[in-house]
Amino acid sequence: MAKAKTKKFAAMKRMINLKDNRLKEKDRSKAKEKKKKDPSALKEREVQKHPSCLFFQYNTQLGPPYHILVDTNFINFSIKAKLDIVQSMMDCLYAKCIPHITDCVMAEIEKLGMKYRVALRIAKDPRFERLPCTHKGTYADDCLVQRVTQHKCYILATVDRDLKRRVRKIPGVPIMYISNHRYNIERMPDDYGAPRF
Repeated sequence: MAKAKTKKFAAMKRMINLKDNRLKEKDRSKAKEKKKKDPSALKEREVQKHPSCLFFQYNTQLGPPYHILVDTNFINFSIKAKLDIVQSMMDCLYAKCIPHITDCVMAEIEKLGMKYRVALRIAKDPRFERLPCTHKGTYADDCLVQRVTQHKCYILATVDRDLKRRVRKIPGVPIMYISNHRYNIERMPDDYGAPRF
């Protein structure tokens, strides 16, 4: 009787070591040369530049008319709560508000299809200012975070928890959100002690 051969699992072919003497000189891997660190050399490290518009946590660039960057879900939740976006923003901040909408937010709304055609019509409102995007893709969150980091003159309007969490780490950027069928704002300059001269 012939014995049944058992198949070996995860059996690998043996490979020759690249440092093996049997290999030709050109095929052999070269020994890595370790660079000795010069103890007297200055250590270089990149420190993030602090924006000049901030007085500690107080953002001096914020002021009426307020420029508000609007996220996709903010428009959708405003429709659900039956809120007029521009009017509700003015009721919240007691000043003129200019809502801004980026190309990628517009593309996100267009991708949502016919179900969100009301949101698309609102986003195309002439009172909304369009901001062109230079990046590839239509992932709006990264674009909004990058804009808010570069230009500290914006208030970010969003209901997205992850986006809020990311923006809270950036100093001097207020967040507008919806609660109790009205707009509220967090981290506005009055909250953290505006300098009074």
